[in-house]
Amino acid sequence: MRCLQGGLLLVLAGSVSAQRASKPAAGRCTATGDLEIHALRSEIFHNTRQLRVLLPAGYRDSANASRRYPVLYLNDGQNLFDVCTAIFGPKEWQVDETAIRLIAQGQVQPLIIVGIDNAGRHEAARLQEERRVGSRPNEYLPWPDSGLDPFLAVVHGMDYPRFLTAEVMPFVEGHYRVKTGPDNTGLGGSSYGALITLYVIQHVPGVFGRVLIESPSVYVDDYHILKEAAERRDWPARLYFGAGTDETPADSPLQLPADVHRVVALLERNGVGRDRILVNITPGQHNEDAWASRFPTALAFLFPNRP
Repeated sequence: MRCLQGGLLLVLAGSVSAQRASKPAAGRCTATGDLEIHALRSEIFHNTRQLRVLLPAGYRDSANASRRYPVLYLNDGQNLFDVCTAIFGPKEWQVDETAIRLIAQGQVQPLIIVGIDNAGRHEAARLQEERRVGSRPNEYLPWPDSGLDPFLAVVHGMDYPRFLTAEVMPFVEGHYRVKTGPDNTGLGGSSYGALITLYVIQHVPGVFGRVLIESPSVYVDDYHILKEAAERRDWPARLYFGAGTDETPADSPLQLPADVHRVVALLERNGVGRDRILVNITPGQHNEDAWASRFPTALAFLFPNRP
């Protein structure tokens, strides 16, 4: 694993083995594959976060020196590859293990996966609104969430599309051999990270053609995201939706599978054919274990290996 700080690439450890136990020992880090970590300073959010870039096998081979790869950007980068960096407990999406396996099996085309770290846990943030430095909800919420405790009256998710297109994507495209255009560019996330994904694809249409939505928080501000999308026609070419049947108590008015079907119904009314949509509802709670279990289906649908 390599880490770039201030333009200097530091080798933290060699690329680790692609094999590991499914349940790592307590305190044992789980990142694998050719993973590079960069510090990105954001002038939009006035803070610094890590970008975690997983490269496909063979990326550095001389035979592939001119080859370019599609790219999938995923929110909550801390939780994607390693239990040692995960911020909501020792669980991770196992994005590295899944991508390595499915590419090797020929089910998924070789691609670059970029994990974009969030701005940190809400309760630890100590927001300073005048400097616009803050937490994960501050950056992922386009509108305040009345159920958030402690409540944030001012949020800045409306700046996230510009953060992606003006800061994250130019950095990645300047450092790696990525294919461009919506057919080669994906975006995804879970929970608030899925909400901001839906917001982004509406506000910068034609940039992301492959979208991963897991357990989306579409309820925020009385389903504002769906009201905003009611008449939209320019949707990405492939849209994956996942949710678990055990994410909330059975008597809760908020049920994630129902909300996913609500989004899909809107898309169908707006002319999106079911051949462009995959809905994956499984047993599972609102956590990284469930998102990890569904990620292979999502990745194979969004980036299938074509002959």
